[in-house]
Amino acid sequence: MKKIIAAALATTALATVASAEDITEFRIGLLGGENAQDRLNSNECLRAYTEETLGVETKLFAPADYAGVIQGLVGGTLDMAWLGASSYAATYLQNPDAVEPVLVKINLDGSYGYHSIGFARADSNITNLDEMEGKVFGFGDPNSTSGYLIPSIEIPQAADKITMESGDYFGEVKFTGGHEQTIVAVNNGDIDAGVTWADGQGNWEDGYNSGALRKAVDAGLVDMNDLVQIWKSKPIPEGPIVLRKDLPEDVKAKMIALVDNMYDTDKDCTYSISAGESLGFDPITHEAYVSVIEARKAKSN
Repeated sequence: MKKIIAAALATTALATVASAEDITEFRIGLLGGENAQDRLNSNECLRAYTEETLGVETKLFAPADYAGVIQGLVGGTLDMAWLGASSYAATYLQNPDAVEPVLVKINLDGSYGYHSIGFARADSNITNLDEMEGKVFGFGDPNSTSGYLIPSIEIPQAADKITMESGDYFGEVKFTGGHEQTIVAVNNGDIDAGVTWADGQGNWEDGYNSGALRKAVDAGLVDMNDLVQIWKSKPIPEGPIVLRKDLPEDVKAKMIALVDNMYDTDKDCTYSISAGESLGFDPITHEAYVSVIEARKAKSN
């Protein structure tokens, strides 16, 4: 970890290209998953640290959907974001030179995977996919890895009779707009079941250690005893923190060091920006997401 940061700093020292002095602001995109104000609040500590580190005004942007962050990165109006693997794939497929993955969240066991979790109300009498026939199944966002891409591939593989077309097996396949919206809709009984993301480690009643369920528990939106798990995906590679590829090299090095060291310098901020308990962030490269890019490409064909 430290060697990678040192190498980045060494490269910066030799570079004659633009430096941090050549940027006037830094813009961080916040992917959907919870309401906009909560996203802004959760990442305010990162904004403040970034402004102090780079010495320029730093702004947070919380678009209404995943596409807003993706297009901001592709168009160069955002400098940094924590993407899901599918959102990174979408960004890469639109413009391979737009961003580079630099860091990934690490679970308490040292892994960097998570799961798409299917869930329903505990009083719904739904305990598995076989009991979802004719029911309304909610998905977060078409650009979400755990909220759509992976379940749309793995759920039909679970049984030949299951498809993702409304009125075929499920009564309706519905997009809610994001993870928090899905969790609230299931909890309120507006839809019969939904999918969201969680690390799958720790206790169900806590919303596991990290993920959208943990954020919802922390926010007081749900009591996990009212919900039951009905499906779980295979492990999914955690999405990367990405930086705009044409940023000055010293800006990249400073931001990588800032977030990479956050677990040691401010564990509360780490908890806030990583959606729960984690060991912080470690370096990651594009190669970790090749399989997801191929899955996304195949899905669009």
